[in-house]
This record gives sequence, structure tokens and C-alpha cells, in this order.
Amino acid sequence: MPTVYGALGSPFVRKVLVALAEKGIKYDFEQLMPFNMSPENRKLSPLGKIPAFRDGDRTLADSSVIIAYLEKTNPQPALYPSEPYEYARALWFEEYGDGGLAPIVGGKIFFQRIVGPRFLNLKTDEVVVKKAIEEELPPMFDYLEGQLGSGDWLVGGRFTIGDIGIATQFVNLQFAGVGLDAKRWPKLTAYLARAHSRPSFKGVIDQEKKAFGIP
Repeated sequence: MPTVYGALGSPFVRKVLVALAEKGIKYDFEQLMPFNMSPENRKLSPLGKIPAFRDGDRTLADSSVIIAYLEKTNPQPALYPSEPYEYARALWFEEYGDGGLAPIVGGKIFFQRIVGPRFLNLKTDEVVVKKAIEEELPPMFDYLEGQLGSGDWLVGGRFTIGDIGIATQFVNLQFAGVGLDAKRWPKLTAYLARAHSRPSFKGVIDQEKKAFGIP
């Protein structure tokens, strides 16, 4: 049985857990924090980030790498489209979440309101949070709103890695007490409700709410 190393609340750990659930793969979970990693844990994750992954004597790090491996070893149900352009678009939306949303949602909101105060005894800088919410995120939400057509999902009419990469970031936003304006972003609001109600997402979100004491 494979093992995921990481911490609940990480959007990148959540990506992997959702992918495993979508594919019906059982796994073990071991706590690993991305702070002051031991030399032994650095062997699992050379960059000192989470998640890391072990499958027998094989180890991997980085959520995108891990999910790509899962797709090759457990191809059904597929999380990557087969058509070339749709495949590339799914990867793009994953990167939009990982490289675009995450630095703002995670670094400037979730860290400021949740991680810093609860785990590092740091005071929240609400000036940073306010700027992120009012100035930095709205254009990113506008883009996603414009990319959502009449279907349920972003690419190819079905749930893909692109949806996982986007939807996982919004869980952290919710945990930090930030909601969406459903009048300004109606498609995005409905889309996230669909994604987060999938059993794969809901199971992880429920675990995380319990861990963080979020009702």
C-alpha cells in the first residue's frame, strides 16, 4: 500500500489525496511538516516540501509528479484528457492553481490567518490579507469565471487534474474565512460547490475541518 507524507490543510497534499480517492487507491498517511525537515525526511522530499510519496521502494515528491505517476500506474478513471489540447489545458489549470492561486491564497491569506497564528505564534497581518482579497485575487477569479462555459468542468466536459488543481486552493480560502461573491462570480461559485461536494474532496475536507476545529 502506498504512503503519502504530509499534513492536512496543505492544498498540495489535498491534491494527491483527492486523486487517490478518485482512483479508488487505498493508502497510508504519515504526518510530515514542511518545517525543519530532518535529513531522513529530506531523502523523501529533497526540496523540503510536502507531499512526499512512497510506493514500495519508489519515492517521489511534488503533488504534480505524484499524480502523474498515479495516472500511469492506475490509468482508470483517467484524470488527464487524451486529446492533446485538452491535455495541455488541464495541465495549465493545474499550474494556474499551483503557481497562480497558491502564492496568494496560501502565502498571503491562509498562512496569515491560520498557520502563523496557530502553529508559529505569529500575529496576522491583516493589511497583507486585505490587499490579497481586494486587489490580487479578483482578477484571477475573473479569469476562471470567463473560462467556465456551460458544462460542469473546466476541460473536456469531465473532472480532470485541472479541476483538482483549482478547487484545492479554494478550500484553504474557505478555511481562512474568505468567501466568493456569488453575484460577481456565479459560475465559479457553482463550479466550486460541485467540486467540493464530490466524495473525493468532501472526505478530505471533513477530515481537515475536524483537525482544525472548523465547523
